Amino acid sequence: MQSLPTSAAIVNGLSVDVEDWFQVGAFEDVIERDQWGALDDRVERNVNAILDLFDEAGASATFFTLGWVAERHGGLLREIAARGHEVASHGWDHERVFRMDRASFGADIERTRKTIEDCCGVRVIGYRAPSFSIDQRTPWAFQELAAQGYLYSSSVAPVAHDHYGWAEAPRFAFNPLPWHDLVELPVTTAEFRGRRLAAGGGGFFRVLPYAFSRWAIRQVNRSEGRPAIFYFHPWEIDPGQPRVAGAPIRSRLRHYTNLERMAGKLRQLIDEFAWGRIDVIAHREAARLAAEKAARPEARRA
Repeated sequence: MQSLPTSAAIVNGLSVDVEDWFQVGAFEDVIERDQWGALDDRVERNVNAILDLFDEAGASATFFTLGWVAERHGGLLREIAARGHEVASHGWDHERVFRMDRASFGADIERTRKTIEDCCGVRVIGYRAPSFSIDQRTPWAFQELAAQGYLYSSSVAPVAHDHYGWAEAPRFAFNPLPWHDLVELPVTTAEFRGRRLAAGGGGFFRVLPYAFSRWAIRQVNRSEGRPAIFYFHPWEIDPGQPRVAGAPIRSRLRHYTNLERMAGKLRQLIDEFAWGRIDVIAHREAARLAAEKAARPEARRA
């Protein structure tokens, strides 16, 4: 019998970053992009296992998908949409935003959006940057997303980290452009003794005890009254994936630790809390931000 969510009043955002084991930032310096087509393609079987898990739990989610994957697995994207989940953009080939200029970023997100929309017949309104790589170096990224009609982004990790992070960014939903209603939904962090702690999924969820994630999401839901934004990758439930021997030891530790435990931890997390699509949360947060803006004294005077 499925347990009831502990914070039933708050629906949290559940997301999957759809990329294969060879497309991750940890291996970008040892696996060339022109090798990808010859490697063991495991993304479809892993995503189908995730879809079955979500069906069993009655959970809906957003699948931020690489254009490279969408181009090769159109049937998979149609299946994701048919099961009631959102399909959104994760960029074309996992190039980090701060390694592009505005023109190349614009071409990247336009190509990805068109590919996803053509293959599964849904409108793409959401974007997540590879490796949460929108930060203080890329103020033009939000401008380009708004110009191309995206309604929300979930691309900021408001922490200090050696791989990514924008420590000064707000912890919860905000409008990154003063003149536009584009919403940024940062991945979840918790606070402990004045420090921000990454608590939104991925490697932190695999490596740390489950009790930490429970504590962090309860803090966000109960103490702060906000939805958590959680993410993971299909390769994280796949302990049988190939090993990349030439990768740095730190990268191998981050990538392979606790793969065999991930599926079980996910089932526990999904059963314990309420989960939904990121676009639904984005619309709610956009309305909240608009109401807050309208209530400000300067808005009332205008």
